[in-house]
Amino acid sequence: MRSNTKAVARAETLQQPSRFTKWKKTLVLLTMVAPTAIWLLLLRYLPMGGIVLAFKNYKINPRNPSFWSNLVSSQWVGFKNFEFLFKTDAAWVAIRNTLLYNVVFIILGAIIPVAFAIMMNEITKKFVAKAYQTMMFFPYFLSWVVVSYFLNAFLDAQYGMIPAMQEAAGHARTSWYTTPGPWPFILTFANLWKNVGYSTVLYLAAITGIDTNQYEAAAIDGATKWQQVLHVTIPHLRTMIAILFIMNVGKIFASDFGLFYNVPMQNGALFSVTQTIDTYVYRAYMATGDPGQSSAAGLLQNVLGFVCILTANGIVKKIDSESSLF
Repeated sequence: MRSNTKAVARAETLQQPSRFTKWKKTLVLLTMVAPTAIWLLLLRYLPMGGIVLAFKNYKINPRNPSFWSNLVSSQWVGFKNFEFLFKTDAAWVAIRNTLLYNVVFIILGAIIPVAFAIMMNEITKKFVAKAYQTMMFFPYFLSWVVVSYFLNAFLDAQYGMIPAMQEAAGHARTSWYTTPGPWPFILTFANLWKNVGYSTVLYLAAITGIDTNQYEAAAIDGATKWQQVLHVTIPHLRTMIAILFIMNVGKIFASDFGLFYNVPMQNGALFSVTQTIDTYVYRAYMATGDPGQSSAAGLLQNVLGFVCILTANGIVKKIDSESSLF
């Protein structure tokens, strides 16, 4: 009996992985994690040291151009670098535009991609569905510089397609790049055209993961297609919608720089409807060359974004605790 017990213990010991095997497995896992960890360290965590610039009047000493020595010797100014964000009317216009555009983008970005994903899921021919997915997803990979020239081909007062059609119809050519009124709609359309495909693919992937037996059971109970969407599809998308909503709310004080800087062709006549916090800070930096002000703006945007994420997550958690981030 005792010999059998020893044999079993020896067999269990042999079955356990050796220390070398454990070390090798750990090394493989660390190798997989290393690129992302290094990326986070170099591009996300190390630059956080620059937050100090937001509270200093950074000056470059011609005799000693070292960044660190100049940073240490620069004078502390407290919250003075934050004042330029609230001093002028242009700054308040930029804040207003940033918030209003993002509210519109968040609402439409939650409704339109879900609608497109549901419609594409109903396409029975796979080739057609793949073709639509490709066409919708392609603009996501274009830079805003390319998009701006595409748009310019339609709107340019002299050579654009739309002004030419206006003239052919007997109307005067519209100078789109000096007329602020239509630009909120143009920028909203451009943002949706470029980004809706990406969100649609995310929602479509979630829809394809829904058990088809639920649709069959709903059809047997007499549910129409619309009722199946309301009572089967949308409830399964609830978590993804909530998570994307929370993440987008966290960026409500930031804007897509390329959209608001390149698409309007940097035209000063459109600043009242195209100036956002990011473009305002960039132009202020180019005019003054003060890195403290831009650092202060970035810090304030991130702090407010973090507060917005916590607030949105708290609201979602009270409504549906399973759909919150934490």
